Amino acid sequence: MDTRELFARLIKCEAGGEGLEGMRAVATVVMNRVRVPYGEYHRVCEGSLRQVILQTCQFSCCKTVIGGVDNNQNVWVTTPEDIHYQVADWAISGGIYTGAGSAALWYMNPFVPTCPNFFPYNKTGYWYTRVNQHCFYNPMPSYAQT
Repeated sequence: MDTRELFARLIKCEAGGEGLEGMRAVATVVMNRVRVPYGEYHRVCEGSLRQVILQTCQFSCCKTVIGGVDNNQNVWVTTPEDIHYQVADWAISGGIYTGAGSAALWYMNPFVPTCPNFFPYNKTGYWYTRVNQHCFYNPMPSYAQT
């Protein structure tokens, strides 16, 4: 599968139920990781969209097993629709959903009404906003050292 299709599948799997805003917010985070000029994503993924998507332990939708249980909602079985390709193309061509933070590098669904102040667990991101079910996080200066 080509990278565009993989990205469309990721958007559908991670945010397909979050509406256009939610899908654009998630796509923005993915592309922010591609474009960030420092830190782990820059060092490990070298500006490659495919490497960002497939980086180990980043997106639950890229895992076929989570916590020892089969994950049947993953990019390998998800079939993207036109809207998911449209959002992928929008993000690849430079679209940024600023409502999620134009610098956001992480998002997560806490499955509760409030967002943790810091994410990921090494606390290199601080809470910026919530878009539907997902909390979005901008990098702290400490992220540059990752």
